[in-house]
Amino acid sequence: MPKPVSSDLSLIEPALDALADTPGSLIAILQETQETYGYLPMDVMEHISERTGTPISTIVGVATFYAQFRLEPVGKHLIMLCQGTACHVNGSELISSAITDELGIEDGQTTEDGLFSLKHVACLGCCSLSPVMMVDGQTYGSLTPDKAKKVLRGLAAQESEGGASA
Repeated sequence: MPKPVSSDLSLIEPALDALADTPGSLIAILQETQETYGYLPMDVMEHISERTGTPISTIVGVATFYAQFRLEPVGKHLIMLCQGTACHVNGSELISSAITDELGIEDGQTTEDGLFSLKHVACLGCCSLSPVMMVDGQTYGSLTPDKAKKVLRGLAAQESEGGASA
């Protein structure tokens, strides 16, 4: 019995039309899929398998091998907290604790309301700003626990006001 499809598979068709027959394009297809859906839904990976002729076990293997890929949806705001040497030495663990205190989540988790996800990353390349976090592509540096909480509270306040930009 076929499984019900929950993802709109038409969203990935342009990428599959362009890349499905190109040898070595699986990572590019998965990157485009994640860009489109925010993560790699299983039903979409199964569709990619059908379109490319690549076994689903290979696709899942690639998706789980590379840290860039997510198999679960992330919150509306993805917090990437740098754990590189400079950030670690300058207090990234204190920032992580502050985020956990503020949001009730730890690395790899999403708030129950789906608003925030926390991901520890190896390096954001902003060592002179350490400790640093990036939220939705915006870099916040020279963080203290209070500054980190203030950023998160500001984003939460924007959401409660209807998502207006500050």
